[in-house]
Amino acid sequence: MSTIFEKIIKREINAEIVYEDDRVVAFLDAHPLSPGHTLVVPRQAVLTIIDLPDADVGLLFQAVKKIAQALVGAVQAEGFTIGINHGDVSHGAQGPGVPHLHVHVIPRYAGDGGGSIHTVVKNSPSEPLAAIAARIRERL
Repeated sequence: MSTIFEKIIKREINAEIVYEDDRVVAFLDAHPLSPGHTLVVPRQAVLTIIDLPDADVGLLFQAVKKIAQALVGAVQAEGFTIGINHGDVSHGAQGPGVPHLHVHVIPRYAGDGGGSIHTVVKNSPSEPLAAIAARIRERL
């Protein structure tokens, strides 16, 4: 079954596509949080950044950079929040998201009412950072 993003990529559903190349498509979010809120998606149907082939990760983020640069002039963005909701739990009370990797590029403005990335989760670790770092290093 195709996701809504796959249907947009195949032009089966209309969307305001602002950029595309052979690996990536970028289009305006249908429910924008800010003027110019853009989703950058790989053409390849993958669920998460972990599933995206290494060779394509850089290409995806090169497209994110192009979109951010364009938004500065197009919507006079003063800054950006750029993020990926990875896994259903990351969507919180909204429930599951679209099962296709997508990067949000959200233009930001002084006084826009939004917070920093530090306002997304409140779950401070109860163990020392060194212990967490050691486990991460073991898996790299």
